[in-house]
Amino acid sequence: MPEDIFTQKNLKPMLIGRDSPPFDDPDYIYELKWDGERCLAYLDPAAAPGNGQSGQTELRNKRNLRMLPKVPELSGLHRQVNTRCILDGELFILKDGKPDFSEIQRRSLMSNPFRIKLAGDMYPASFIAFDILYVQDHTTFQMPLMERKELLGRVVADSPRMAISRYIDTQGTALFEQAKSQTLEGIVAKCRDSLYVPDKRTIDWVKMKALLDDDFVVCGFIPKEGSMNSIVLGQYRGGDLIYKGHVTLGVSGQAFETILRHRRSDQPPFLQVPPGHGNDMATWLEPTLVCTVKFMQYTRGGGMRQPVFKGLRNDKAASDCIEKITD
Repeated sequence: MPEDIFTQKNLKPMLIGRDSPPFDDPDYIYELKWDGERCLAYLDPAAAPGNGQSGQTELRNKRNLRMLPKVPELSGLHRQVNTRCILDGELFILKDGKPDFSEIQRRSLMSNPFRIKLAGDMYPASFIAFDILYVQDHTTFQMPLMERKELLGRVVADSPRMAISRYIDTQGTALFEQAKSQTLEGIVAKCRDSLYVPDKRTIDWVKMKALLDDDFVVCGFIPKEGSMNSIVLGQYRGGDLIYKGHVTLGVSGQAFETILRHRRSDQPPFLQVPPGHGNDMATWLEPTLVCTVKFMQYTRGGGMRQPVFKGLRNDKAASDCIEKITD
């Protein structure tokens, strides 16, 4: 059975279960949160029998879509491990020295190999490994986190294309302030003895974000004056798609071109559309695309202050965009 897990390549990662203000606790370790796309790396450094290959690298996102065709510069990651393994981590692209979510999302939408090669030459992708789920011929799900971390360090060799996520003990508040001062996304706290449960949210992993963000269904778009455009956003409440306002800043480039080409709908996907706000001018779309929006804070009415479009994401289904209850 464990070997089938590697061969079938259908694992889904464990997910963060809650948000929190920064805190210090000796029962937790603290890591930077990388602004990229969560991936599992299936790596086998051994030769594949009969086909002359020197090893195998496979990257799958949270929806189990193959990512290596989008980031072919990472096809040699198997050379950095000393045994067959499955690693959990983040796929990201550095731009101006910091992870840039829009760049990895732009790459994930590309299909032309020539354009992908040019993008990889200009901004190569990297993979940061923070957990190990399988080694040699067995899973590590029942090992405490710190034992998995120690094993990860024995299996993986760092390079510019793949590195092990570093962590600190106890001092979560200091790491959070450092991340905030460098305008990074935030940090993650993990309980030292936590086990790994695939495809489940766990309160043993805690997210602390310097800037808030959330995922929304792309429900339509509204042309504005000049080159500005707004995207109409929605989230699910129960089984109903609820109108969640617009985002205008950051809406441009290939992501918006993808939205423009998306399948149109004759009717809005909401039960109710508030009057005004340009909604009478909206072009409605089939509600299957998902985007991420960053913002300063929620308003009392559940809206967002200073929302900025970060990009589309193909690793999350529209039905998973659930409305958060705000005070």
